[in-house]
Amino acid sequence: MHAIGIDIGGTKIAGALVSESGEILAEDREPTPAGSPTDIVELVVGMIDRLSAGQQVVAAGVAAAGFVDAAQSTVYYAPNINWRNEQLQRHISDRVSLPITIDNDANAAGWAEYRFGAGRDLTDMTMLTIGTGVGGAIVTGGALFRGGFGAGAELGHLRVVPDGLPCGCGARGCIEQYGSGRALLRMANEIADVGGIGLALAEARAANGVLTGPIVAAHIASGDAGAVHALQELGRWLGQACASLSAVLDPQAFVFGGGVAIAGDLLLDPIREAYLTHLPARGYHPEPAFLVAELQNDAGVVGAADLARIHAAGR
Repeated sequence: MHAIGIDIGGTKIAGALVSESGEILAEDREPTPAGSPTDIVELVVGMIDRLSAGQQVVAAGVAAAGFVDAAQSTVYYAPNINWRNEQLQRHISDRVSLPITIDNDANAAGWAEYRFGAGRDLTDMTMLTIGTGVGGAIVTGGALFRGGFGAGAELGHLRVVPDGLPCGCGARGCIEQYGSGRALLRMANEIADVGGIGLALAEARAANGVLTGPIVAAHIASGDAGAVHALQELGRWLGQACASLSAVLDPQAFVFGGGVAIAGDLLLDPIREAYLTHLPARGYHPEPAFLVAELQNDAGVVGAADLARIHAAGR
């Protein structure tokens, strides 16, 4: 039986009708009315109605960036949307005749990779999504880790530098400030300021007025020394964080999603190197695989749909 997955982002809401094998059968997409919780509910309800019309659908899952409670019903807090203790599951269920579950967007993406993507042959997997920030998901023993209150696996807020750069969460030194797309832009600008290998980046910044993610990505793809150096620095920070995570979680693989991960081995190689440098008891422990996510932009809707299907089945 099919399920519907909805992925609510800061700028767009994506929806999909998803088969039991993780195949997307139909899609929908709308801009996010981020300032209005009521408008978001209206849009999600309409999307579910359209995607389920004429189909055998057992459930719908909604994924959003934010802290979701253990009952998968309430969004405690969402940084990019005006949600504070938002009872999203109830508001949607009141309008839709399907079982509705709510989940964190990184959890949904990680579950999709575990079930249908890079982690499908594993039992224990840790995923980091490298976008504007750093998202995380943990699968252990074949189950998604949520924590005691539902808000676990916020891996972007693992602290790697005591009293380091200030983070939007209120702490300092979080890996999000050193291993995210935003961090990559900061590093690229710093390299451009110095000159030398940063000359091409400096010229691109002067020509465009600012360095953007696509500009830095294009320079990485072309092999520009300054841009590649920035990516390698990013990878070294992520590798250090993975070593700390491995000491606690012991995953069979780390899977990296998000726009930065398309760099492939240019990112994974410095991650592996730094991981081994910082790994406790190196040489006495099997090493995890370091993999690029396979589902990429589809992971959120696929994971949300599959989690809703499982929840509806009582598993």
